[in-house]
Amino acid sequence: MDAIEALKTRRSVRAFSPQSVPREVIEDLVDCARLAASANNVQPWEFVVVADAALRRRIAETTDHGKFITDAPVCVVVLCRETKYYLEDGSAATQNMLLAARAHGLGSCWVAGDKKPYAPEICRLIGAPEGYRLISMVALGYPAEHPEKSKRPLADALHWEEY
Repeated sequence: MDAIEALKTRRSVRAFSPQSVPREVIEDLVDCARLAASANNVQPWEFVVVADAALRRRIAETTDHGKFITDAPVCVVVLCRETKYYLEDGSAATQNMLLAARAHGLGSCWVAGDKKPYAPEICRLIGAPEGYRLISMVALGYPAEHPEKSKRPLADALHWEEY
């Protein structure tokens, strides 16, 4: 799948088949994430792959809108050191991972982190060191659904020269 197709067909998937995701594919997704744009090339990110079912369940129970993490074969927790642009950098890395997942035929869903009250508890559950912020949790797996959400038309979002 080329990049444009991945961009135009990526959707949030919240239902997964139980099929495991090969380690090499997970490594490739994280590799794509770590190659994201980063302010001043600081690259403040760290990625924790959670395949253990019990830990995924504890993470899911801690979230408000991420209960489906329990059923995903993998959850990748994206953390960033507290730097000036940690949120932008971590978000870029997360988006790269979502697109790479689509290109590999996987489903994924971004679960919010940074501004959520549960963020410190997620960091504690995965043993994150002091000074790191939770950016996102990405549920990954082979999709058991293929959502078709509508997007705003280009004409509604594109403006030339002025709003």
